[in-house]
Amino acid sequence: MACNSAASQKNPGSGNLLNFDNKLYHFGFVLSYNKSDFRIKYKPNFTFNDSLLSITNEGQPGFNLALLASLDLGPVVHLRFIPGLSFQDRNLNYRFLEPDGSVSSIVKKTEAVYLDFPLLLKLRTKRVKNFAAYGLVGGKYSMDMQSQKDVDDNLQDQIILKLNPRNWSIDAGGGMDFFLQYFKFGVELKVEQGMRNVLFQDNTRYSAPIESLKTRAFILSFTFEG
Repeated sequence: MACNSAASQKNPGSGNLLNFDNKLYHFGFVLSYNKSDFRIKYKPNFTFNDSLLSITNEGQPGFNLALLASLDLGPVVHLRFIPGLSFQDRNLNYRFLEPDGSVSSIVKKTEAVYLDFPLLLKLRTKRVKNFAAYGLVGGKYSMDMQSQKDVDDNLQDQIILKLNPRNWSIDAGGGMDFFLQYFKFGVELKVEQGMRNVLFQDNTRYSAPIESLKTRAFILSFTFEG
């Protein structure tokens, strides 16, 4: 028995969940941390004047909760659908020169709760014992369920920087799979690049200098598949 045990440990095919990749599909869930900000494009004919001195982009932390469905197209090719919620906050810091010569700073915070529908292609290396590495690329459609696009500024205490609720993005990244005794655990890092201008231009002092705002996020995810 001791000899058989030693031989089994030396066998490169041994490990956890040996039949995991024989299934056509898998399900699980994803927990993520994100840090999001904007890519800003200013209007070509706009120059900062004596009043508006600068606009500074300030990334903010957030988190994601999602379900995971994976379709195995081959031993190393998988199609993933990961619908879920993404909580992303972003700040723009405006610095103005006041008439008395002092400089004031006004932060415009945008809070978004996205309903995400990503479709990703996962390209994985062959499994070595209980480990495999992979790359990810795909697209995502998002709907901001907390959009303030239609809010009337006349009813607010301050002017709101308004964003369009619909967005789509390109996601790319990579990660590592670990085959544990009862489930597969993954750690991955992705970059989300928004492709749509989400700024709603209402020509306020905060939106007028900007031609476009596109979202960007760095996402660290932990996946659990059974």
